[in-house]
Amino acid sequence: MVTAMNVSDEIEQMFQPYNFELFQDIRPFLEEYWATSFPIALIYLLLIFVGQNYMKSRKGFNLQGPLILWSFCLAIFSILGAVRTWGYMGTVLLMGSLKQSVCFSIFVDSPIIKFWSCLFVLSKIIELGDTAFIILRKRPLIFMHWYHHSTVLVYTSFGYKNKVAAGGWFMTTNYGVHAIMYTYYTLKAAKVKPPRWFPVLITSLQILQMCIGATVGILTYIWRQEQGCHTTKEQVFWSFILYTTYFLLFAQFFHQNYMIPKVKAKIKSQ
Repeated sequence: MVTAMNVSDEIEQMFQPYNFELFQDIRPFLEEYWATSFPIALIYLLLIFVGQNYMKSRKGFNLQGPLILWSFCLAIFSILGAVRTWGYMGTVLLMGSLKQSVCFSIFVDSPIIKFWSCLFVLSKIIELGDTAFIILRKRPLIFMHWYHHSTVLVYTSFGYKNKVAAGGWFMTTNYGVHAIMYTYYTLKAAKVKPPRWFPVLITSLQILQMCIGATVGILTYIWRQEQGCHTTKEQVFWSFILYTTYFLLFAQFFHQNYMIPKVKAKIKSQ
C-alpha cells in the first residue's frame, strides 16, 4: 500500500502551486489568534440585534447592485477554491485511499492546501456580510442562518488551529456547495430566474455535506492511530454535535420549503 507520505510527494509533483498561492505563511498568526473567533461571533450576534432594531421603523434598502457584486465575488472565490481543493482531494482519494483522504493532517503543509485553507478560515468572517444584506433589505432572518454562520466561524478556526484530520473534507465539500450556492444567489440578485430545481439541489447538497462531515468525523476517531489521523474525543464530539444540528436544521428547512408546499398544492388541486 502506498504511504501517505509517498502520495503527498507524488501530488506535489502533479499539482504545482501558482505564484499567487506561494504567499507568506500566515498559519502561525491564525493559530495564535484563533480564539478571537469567539468575540467576532459575539459581535456578529450583537450587530444582528442592533441592525434589526435600527431597521424596524425604516424601509428596507434595495441594494441590488452591491448584492450582485457580493454574491458574484463569493461565487468566483468558491469556484476557484473548489477546483483547487477538489483536485487535490480527488487525487489523494484515487492515488491513496479513503483512509488517507480522511486522515488529511499529513497534507496540510502543501502550499496549495496552506493557501486555500487560510482563505477558507478568513472567508468565514467575510461571509458574515450575507446577514447584513438580509437585515438591510428587511428579509426574514431565520435561526438556521445566524446559528450556522456563527458556529462555522468558531469551529473552522478551532479545526484550523488543531489541524483536525477530517478538515480536508470539511473544507472541500464546503467550497463545492458554496460555489453552487453563491452562483444561485448571484442569479437571484440579478433577477435571472434559475430552474425551479436549483434551490432544491442546493439544500440537498447542504444536507449531504452535513452527512459527509459527521461520517468523516467518526472515521477519524476510528482511525485515530493512523498517520495523519490524530484526533481527540473533544474534536470528534464537537464536529459530530455541530454537523448533526446542521443536518437537522437543513432537513427541517427542506421539509418546510419544498415538501409542505407540494402537499398543499396537491390538496388544493384535488
